[in-house]
Amino acid sequence: MDATVLHAPGDIRLEQVPDPEILRPTDAVVKVAATCVCGSDLWPYRGVSKVTRPRRIGHEFIGVVEEVGAEVTSVRPGDFVITPFLWSDNTCAHCAAGMQSVCANGGGFGGKDRNGDFVDGCQGEFVRVPLADGTLVATPEQPDEALLPSLLTLTDVLATGWHAAVSARVQPGSTVVVVGDGAVGLCGVLSASLQGAERVIAMSRHADRQAVATEFGATDIVAERGDEGVARVMELTDGVGADAVLECVGTKESMDQALASARPGSSVGFVGVPHGAEPPMGQMFSRNVGLAGGVAPVRGYLADLLPRVLDGQINPGRVFDSVLPLSQVADAYRAMDERTAIKVMLRP
Repeated sequence: MDATVLHAPGDIRLEQVPDPEILRPTDAVVKVAATCVCGSDLWPYRGVSKVTRPRRIGHEFIGVVEEVGAEVTSVRPGDFVITPFLWSDNTCAHCAAGMQSVCANGGGFGGKDRNGDFVDGCQGEFVRVPLADGTLVATPEQPDEALLPSLLTLTDVLATGWHAAVSARVQPGSTVVVVGDGAVGLCGVLSASLQGAERVIAMSRHADRQAVATEFGATDIVAERGDEGVARVMELTDGVGADAVLECVGTKESMDQALASARPGSSVGFVGVPHGAEPPMGQMFSRNVGLAGGVAPVRGYLADLLPRVLDGQINPGRVFDSVLPLSQVADAYRAMDERTAIKVMLRP
């Protein structure tokens, strides 16, 4: 089958790799209907995260179950499924506490399972999914093509934006600042709105992203950055700061801006993959600003978010402003790296 392989920074290729097979009775093999490039995929693509050897890449996909192991009971061949970007058993103590992202028996696509066997990256034609019963969530019926973009956001970016809002303790009637205008940040805007925020301030310098943010519920746009950005937030909040801040980037600059935009006693929900971000403990201590978040437990949020997509209540698929065939995966990475696309969906 065809699958994406990252050879070195900036060197992404579509190559022939072996078809996945059922290795254990808890596995499923899923035929990919749609996959995509994530902002976190750009860290190794840009060389910020080390690339020491060619490796499979991609962690977001939806598709149709092709085959299941003998012990799989929750899905069957022909089911259309949502696949969280991490696989989990959904039964261990951590999963029971709602933290499927740190499942005691789980792991990530493109790496190895607990038995040392390779688990496919998701930017390909087929994917072996370990612990299928605890990971895959089937839709009630085969979805229309028009729903695929929004369903694909459920595998990562919508659930991650939701996690940022949950972690920041967004409350009805509150004022929320969202730092980051990528797909996760935009989904953070949507999530804050859905969780009842009265005012959502989106920090964005790009007209196309500002338009999506506004569609998702942003009431204010702040284009400034750094001290000027914080000053603008303070101006909009009468010098108080935000009741909750969503940090959706992961850099030192974005974290500093998030913490400085928060009012005393509030919380910052951080979901951007950290790269150089170090929380200023003294500032947090003196201002009583909390910090919570991390890797989103997507599987735990699907029961709430999937029905909202299926009934048309929300359309998070708007974050996909480009659709390319899998054969043009290198173009997809280039477009996101150069910020000519918010998020690119790939169709095998």
